[in-house]
Amino acid sequence: MASSTPPVVLFGYDSSVFTQKVRLCLRIKQIPYTYVTVPSMMPRPVLKDNFNLTYRKIPVLLIGRELYIDTSLIIEALEHFFSEGYHSLYPRAADGRDYRPIIRGFASYWTDRPFFRVTTGLIPPTVWNSQFGVDRANLIGHKLDPAKLGAKVTSNKSKLDMHLSILEPLFHSGGDWVFSAPTPSLADVALHYQLNWGNDMAVGRGLANLSGGELEDTNLDGLEAFFNDRRYPGLSRWFKRFKDHIDNLPLTETKVADPSAVLATLKSYEGPSNPPKMLPTGAPPMQELDEANQLTPGTLVSIAPDDTGRESPTLGTLLAISTEEIVIKPEELDIPARVPVNIHFPRIGFEIRPVNRGRL
Repeated sequence: MASSTPPVVLFGYDSSVFTQKVRLCLRIKQIPYTYVTVPSMMPRPVLKDNFNLTYRKIPVLLIGRELYIDTSLIIEALEHFFSEGYHSLYPRAADGRDYRPIIRGFASYWTDRPFFRVTTGLIPPTVWNSQFGVDRANLIGHKLDPAKLGAKVTSNKSKLDMHLSILEPLFHSGGDWVFSAPTPSLADVALHYQLNWGNDMAVGRGLANLSGGELEDTNLDGLEAFFNDRRYPGLSRWFKRFKDHIDNLPLTETKVADPSAVLATLKSYEGPSNPPKMLPTGAPPMQELDEANQLTPGTLVSIAPDDTGRESPTLGTLLAISTEEIVIKPEELDIPARVPVNIHFPRIGFEIRPVNRGRL
């Protein structure tokens, strides 16, 4: 690696399904990085005190002093800034076509949303009785009923079976990977991490990490009753093939619980870019629309996910905006950020509004 390569730091926790997604992508691309483990629940002072980051979802990823939010944008940043000499998450299909837009949609708007809602429904009800359940109720914005959620586990297994039935024909054409790619793409990553995590939750594996040690792992019935090589021969072969592929790749991760050395490295690295480096998009910005929505550089804005976490927006000064991405300088909190960063959000999946300082 060249000495100019910026440090790559992933903040997450082991039982976070979306953290697993990014770890798989980093390993496939063979990008060396540091994995800093954070609590599964708020607060997370390492993020708040060092970067003035109040956004509460995980993971987040730093490339130098540029901090990326949401896996949909994190992966695009990894693909763009680590292209030459690295494996692509969007290999061209055997017919020469570029399926990148379809793969992005497959990952973000099937597996990350409706598919994830089903795999989340496999979590044992004891989890919702724990402090983790209280934390997630605050994130979602309403109370969770462990008994009702527990009664839905069997129904969610049936819903997962329906998803798998739709997916099985993908593996009947004789190709090794989704969309006939010669090597695993983001589509393979997206499908595998959800299925693997869903099975872990159904079995009760990873509950200790998820609950911050309040619960113990269990050994419940997993998905074998319906997800097996008799009912899903194509999916089952692919699932094992993907795991073998990952296991045969060299490790590129350095895992730490104490971030002190990482933060020292980040402090010594050049500051956040000015103006921010933006990712390429399929179309240039529509300045007239952004101005009509009062989204212009220098404006104080509020950014929040459009699903869960809407009650915990991130405030910051808008630095740059494109068709798909917005970059802010976070509002200073009780203490200035120890490591100043630019924070990058995707525009899709987030509500972005101008803020009147007089109403703060």
